[in-house]
Amino acid sequence: MRKKLFFATFLTILLAFTLTACSQKKKQNVYQTVKETKTINWGVKADTPLFGAINIKTGQINGFEIDLAKALTKKMFGKKVKANFVTTTANTKIQLLKNKNIDAIIAAMTITPEREKQVDFSKPYFPAGQSIMVNDHSKIKNVKDLNNKKVLIVKGTTSADAVKKFAPKAEILQFDDYGQAFAALKAGQGDAFVTDNGILAGILRDNPGYKLVGGNFTDQPYGIAVNEGQTEMHQQINSALTQLEKDRTYNRLVNKWFGKIPGLKVKEIK
Repeated sequence: MRKKLFFATFLTILLAFTLTACSQKKKQNVYQTVKETKTINWGVKADTPLFGAINIKTGQINGFEIDLAKALTKKMFGKKVKANFVTTTANTKIQLLKNKNIDAIIAAMTITPEREKQVDFSKPYFPAGQSIMVNDHSKIKNVKDLNNKKVLIVKGTTSADAVKKFAPKAEILQFDDYGQAFAALKAGQGDAFVTDNGILAGILRDNPGYKLVGGNFTDQPYGIAVNEGQTEMHQQINSALTQLEKDRTYNRLVNKWFGKIPGLKVKEIK
């Protein structure tokens, strides 16, 4: 009888300890942990030119979001904390955040109602949206001009629905990836290539003879994501973004990465 009582008591204590440990882990303050470890792990893109891409010469990831993450790190923690970059993809970034493999995501991530059910977003830091790429000689000036034109888009994106909303008579041609869609534009298989303005800007950087027209015709801004309930980290990121805007650091980074992209209105980003 005593053995059974002892065993039952032991299990109760063990269960209480486990629940307490789990609760403490769940309530971990990421902002304070970063201060203690002196390293913040940012989830970033490594395949999106201008935002985050591998530099072939150095082997390092560079881009607008990389520079912005470094500036945010300095604003939030001073020089004592190092910014570490972890490569993410569309399919892995939220899971890496949930598993605490990264502390925040800054990876061309569109703020959507569905994602807001899983993470907390900062205020927008880049006014992304659907835009139009054409060759320099095209007479297309805006989304309505896409009526009765062949429009190239990438499968699995929201581009087709966006185009049909504003240009219902457009003929949509779908491709598996951005490279194929742009190759089709170069080959004259379509009149315009429509997708996210930031992605088009990255393609334009290395391909003269093309331009963006009409500005964004949808509003799909990017935000920095943190785990739900990480109030201090969320507040600190928003505060740092505001400070970077006030001291003109944000403007300097926008000009550095997007200032020479044909048809991209830098003033609209600032």
